[in-house]
Amino acid sequence: MIRFYFHPSPNPLKIALYLEETGLPYEAVAVDTRKGDQHLPAFRAINPNGKTPALLDGDIRVFDSNAMLLYLAEKCGQFVPANTPAARAEMHSWLMFVATGIGPYCGQAVHFKHFAPEPKSYAVNRYDFEAWRHWSIVNEHLANQPYMLGDTYTFVDMAVWGWARVIPFVLGADAWETLPHVKRLLDEINARPAAQRAETLKTRFTFKAEVDEDARKALFPQNARLVS
Repeated sequence: MIRFYFHPSPNPLKIALYLEETGLPYEAVAVDTRKGDQHLPAFRAINPNGKTPALLDGDIRVFDSNAMLLYLAEKCGQFVPANTPAARAEMHSWLMFVATGIGPYCGQAVHFKHFAPEPKSYAVNRYDFEAWRHWSIVNEHLANQPYMLGDTYTFVDMAVWGWARVIPFVLGADAWETLPHVKRLLDEINARPAAQRAETLKTRFTFKAEVDEDARKALFPQNARLVS
């Protein structure tokens, strides 16, 4: 059975959605990042990057969320585009757009807006601008078709959903006024029973809610370099 190392944040949630959509049997294992579970040797043996999520399928490990989507899609063949060069090129292009654009820039925007110490105005401006730019590209793309790869719901939409869920936290409460087509896709996926099951996965566990000094050390170990 698949062991899925889970935290209720965007990258793990898109894997939870795929697992729930396909009905693949899995065991969820909590990784409480505010307690530093991601730095424990047992977890780092599975994911040397020390980030959630991670996945074990027997003796096979996968430790990047986008690699997990590809791995699972190839394993079970569900929610994938047509097996043509053109369709696969679109699939890889948009998945990598999420992997190298949406995820990193949204993550950095959140960090500098909500967690980083002052001064941070330059960093906030840069990452907010780039997060908006990336989401505007997705919004324009979805203005012309129902899903990321055309007329069919695929795992690329699940990758987008993971991050679209937190757009108000990333970009502000009024972001949906500018991104109506992203909101339309988000609402459609949210209505799916699999998405609702994925969202409730976090209720099986108790995760630390406070961002206290210990949590900051676990989440932002780079800050130790600032201490003389």
